[in-house]
Amino acid sequence: MSKKKICFIAQFPPPIHGLSKAVDTLYNSRLQEKYEFEKINITDNKKIFLNLLQLIKSDADLFYFTISQTKGGNLRDLIIFKLLEVRGKKCLIHLHGGYYRQLVDYHMPLWQRKANYKAVKKLAGAIVLGKSLKSIFVGMLDNRKIFVVPNCVDDKYVMAQPQFELKQNTLTKRNVKHILFLSNMIRTKGYPVLLELAKEEKLRCDAGAVCKYHFDFCGEFFSEDEEQYFNDYIQKYGLNDYVTYHGVVVGDEKRAFLKKSDFFALPTRYPKEGQPISIIEAMANGLYIITTDHAGIPDLVTNGVNGIVLRKSQQLKLNMLDKAQISQVAKKNREIAQSKYSEIFYIRNMERCFEEVLSK
Repeated sequence: MSKKKICFIAQFPPPIHGLSKAVDTLYNSRLQEKYEFEKINITDNKKIFLNLLQLIKSDADLFYFTISQTKGGNLRDLIIFKLLEVRGKKCLIHLHGGYYRQLVDYHMPLWQRKANYKAVKKLAGAIVLGKSLKSIFVGMLDNRKIFVVPNCVDDKYVMAQPQFELKQNTLTKRNVKHILFLSNMIRTKGYPVLLELAKEEKLRCDAGAVCKYHFDFCGEFFSEDEEQYFNDYIQKYGLNDYVTYHGVVVGDEKRAFLKKSDFFALPTRYPKEGQPISIIEAMANGLYIITTDHAGIPDLVTNGVNGIVLRKSQQLKLNMLDKAQISQVAKKNREIAQSKYSEIFYIRNMERCFEEVLSK
């Protein structure tokens, strides 16, 4: 019996970000033994005509498509939807974010909004990252066709158990705790919140208190304005001894930061946020989480269980960190990540989606 063929219409690395990492993990998984995979890499929009030609030629049984959350990207998506509809092909979309419905309902002209509703209604299915995000497709797609598949942590970024136990044993001996921001350097991702916290720490230390925290920022600036804002803030308040910017970190360097850090902070209000893989990576390595009740994050973390989950109007203060039960939360987070968000469970969940769609 020949294998069913699945064509990935998706963003593959580089660059490396949550979506491309998830796609790459799935594409190179054990499912290659069960299905025949092919790819159409839509990372470079300049190749749109070549991609559409490849799409027309593909004889895949199922098209797995990671859709856009921008108005321009959606125009491309609508073309792809139409081509697949004309060819009578099954399409399963995967939304790596939480902004799509807001974009469609409030930021598109009427014709584009109607085109999206019409196209989504005809899909074989849609995958979202958490239960709270299922509402994105309610009223657009039959509820039975909306699947929930949480993100996963890449096994290579999970600290080995002996290393984790050693870290736990030395936790109380470290005078200065490290707070890690590991994401794109975009203001709505929350890095200004941590700069404010660093300023508070400096004021406390200048007043004679023992210094307790150091702030490590890892990620890419996408504009000179963002980088200027970050550097100017550090210079204005004299935070060079409290804040370190490390640029983009991957591989061994990224593993080292996850290993040495005590807190992971992503106080995000980024409009297109979905379910940050970085939070899952931090949990798997036993970090205390500082984040927000935004997008699909509440499906991952609970205030007081996994760390601190800030409400929209709530301000992060140092005394909240001073009270943190780091060791207990670290153990709990690692257990949760290993039991719910491992690669094994992610691939298994995606296999279930493929099987169900292909069987209909």
